[in-house]
Formats: sequence, structure tokens, C-alpha cells
Amino acid sequence: MLLSERLAFDDANLLQTLDALDDAALDELGFGVIGFDAGGIVRRYNLFESNAAGLSSERVVGHPLFTVVAPCMNNYMVAQRFEDASAQGTELDATIDYVLTLRMRPVKVELRLLATPARSGRYVLVSRAG
Repeated sequence: MLLSERLAFDDANLLQTLDALDDAALDELGFGVIGFDAGGIVRRYNLFESNAAGLSSERVVGHPLFTVVAPCMNNYMVAQRFEDASAQGTELDATIDYVLTLRMRPVKVELRLLATPARSGRYVLVSRAG
């Protein structure tokens, strides 16, 4: 069974699993993965998201997520939730309906926001299904 068939966008312990996957395994997933550090710099970006967004890994990795890569997420619904969770020292696992608008016509998606004080990595997962 392929990894993409075993891991789902809504899996309960997905944050820990994503941290353990190498980049090749991330590329097998059937949803977008954008991993970034506490400073907001993108450190992980999978092939699914690259193809869907039309942005190469070279264009994304190493750049600030909320100001350069995806400024359409620099708001209270997405970026602020990560900041609030960090400031409060709490876990973040929220799924929201969202509309992406950067460099494309508006696209309805589901975003899953993942972070925990125990890990420096944070994730925005993007589901374009349904």
C-alpha cells in the first residue's frame, strides 16, 4: 500500500508523522504540505502543493510563508492562529474552509493548521478535494 493511501489529511497524529517523513515520502501524499519554522520560513514543500499552486520548490523553500509565498494567508484566520498558539504555548490543530487567491483564480480549499510547542516545525496542509 502506498503512503498516500495510508495517510489522510484528517489523520489524528499527522503532525508527528509529517515530521518523521523524508521529502520523497512527502511527495507521495495526496494533499499539499507546507512546513515552516517558528520564524515563518518555509522548510518543507511537497510536490502535490507545488503542482497545484504552480510554484516550484526553489521559489518557496527558504522564503517567508506569510509575506512572500502566500500573503493571502497573512490574516487572523491562518497566520494569527499560529502566532496565538505560540504565544499561549498551546497546540494548534484546526481545519478551516478557505479560498486561495494568489496567482490563480480563487480556489476553495480546506486548510489544516498544525503546530505544537514541543516541535519547532509547523504545517499548513491544503486539501483541494471536494
